[in-house]
Amino acid sequence: MKSLKNIKKTILSNEWATLHRIDYDYQFKNGNWKRLSRETYNRGNGTAILLFNPDKGTVILTKQFRMPAYENDKNDGMSIEACAGAIDNNDNALETIIRETEEEVGYKITNAKQVLSAYTSPGALTEKMYLFVAEYSDAMKINEGGGLDSEDEEIEVIELPFKQVIEMVKNEEIIDAKTIMLVQYAQINKLID
Repeated sequence: MKSLKNIKKTILSNEWATLHRIDYDYQFKNGNWKRLSRETYNRGNGTAILLFNPDKGTVILTKQFRMPAYENDKNDGMSIEACAGAIDNNDNALETIIRETEEEVGYKITNAKQVLSAYTSPGALTEKMYLFVAEYSDAMKINEGGGLDSEDEEIEVIELPFKQVIEMVKNEEIIDAKTIMLVQYAQINKLID
């Protein structure tokens, strides 16, 4: 980008993820250069999946406590979401979501279709989400899911009629962006009647 120069990164925190302050010069359309500063939170990229069963008309979702949502609004602490996870090490998005599906919801899938990729908060987060869909059946259930103790996860697995999930999006019981995008993808593409 010709309108960007003199980028300087300063680490503000390097705990669970890395918080940077990035100072840079940016040229506006009027030709003027201005020194700007933004904070960016880098926790890597992530994946999410909507598991759907067209025969039963159901989807698998998760429910878990989310401190940032709770901090913003005490009523939003328990979040209903699509199964998701951070891409670790040298894994790719598909490998990650197959592993996360087994860990979080207890279903063994061998493949999934990537349908979207998106930044959910590009003004603050570097995270790009890779969004998948996959069919599931009861025969694919190999354990109870719930997440990993080593990752301090306590995840409730919920199977819901897709029509109910659409209503939950409408009445804001589901307010997670990645989940809403996947539900709308399934609805637009008529994955479930």
